[in-house]
Amino acid sequence: MRKFPAPIHNVVAALTKFPGVGPKTALRYAFSLLAMRQDERERLARSIIDLQNVQTCSECFAYCEQSICSICNDNQRSNDVLCIVSESRDISTIEAANVYHGKYLVLGGVLNPIEGQTPDILHVKELIKRLGEHPEIKEVILAFSPDIHGETTMMYLARKIKDLGRRATRLARGLPIGADLEYTDEVTLGDALIGRSEM
Repeated sequence: MRKFPAPIHNVVAALTKFPGVGPKTALRYAFSLLAMRQDERERLARSIIDLQNVQTCSECFAYCEQSICSICNDNQRSNDVLCIVSESRDISTIEAANVYHGKYLVLGGVLNPIEGQTPDILHVKELIKRLGEHPEIKEVILAFSPDIHGETTMMYLARKIKDLGRRATRLARGLPIGADLEYTDEVTLGDALIGRSEM
């Protein structure tokens, strides 16, 4: 990389720690920051520093500002269904659909032993404990991405959940809106046929 003043190099080095940001992208971001007004840069810096006020909910492990998040505190939400997600950000995706009104538990990732993501690193023990302490939970929804690690995690958790006498379900799979049947893979098409619904 070209020789730049040390503050620019430092920003580039910091930005490359973000996923998907290489040196060229980081350099573009650094120059965008330089083009900002001083007050805009200070506001951005304060926003980043304010992240220290974020903590994890003691019940579901989602990011929040209090010790217990607003969803866990909401008495209007159903207590008989629990949705397990990989990351805290997945909750906002599900909430945007405005269909699910139960509680959550953030697993903290998916099973991937090569990368050190084993059951003892994830919140598996906490899930088992929660199910043991809350017999009112009848169904556990496993809301993971349908990739190899997500599928492995769902199979592992489903066994644990069924051993406790609870119902384990997964999100339905099928054709997304706007999909072209001709280019749909066989697995997705098969799932769409099996999960077909009445018109």
